[in-house]
Amino acid sequence: METALLAAISMGRDLLHKNIERPSLAKQSRESEHNPDKRDSTITGFHQDEEGHWVAELSCGHTQHLRHQPPWQSRAWVLDPAQRIEKIGQPFACGWCAQGSVSDNLGD
Repeated sequence: METALLAAISMGRDLLHKNIERPSLAKQSRESEHNPDKRDSTITGFHQDEEGHWVAELSCGHTQHLRHQPPWQSRAWVLDPAQRIEKIGQPFACGWCAQGSVSDNLGD
């Protein structure tokens, strides 16, 4: 616990700041429906959030942050445009779908 606290302090974070999470649903699209054969979703694109972190847009309609914050999260490829393009169309196991999250934005 002390190590995490020291790391947060050294990164200049306001420890009293409440982290506000946005809903993890992309805008409605024709592809925003569950795969009937339970295949993983695929990455359809990327965008950056208001803090500059990369977010994967998934074929199921959900989104997933893909941060590169070593040593906690090592995804250096998200910083390289060419490597992000290579990931489009690749399978991606959506954690929201695995939890059975259903939304009005997704077909049943």
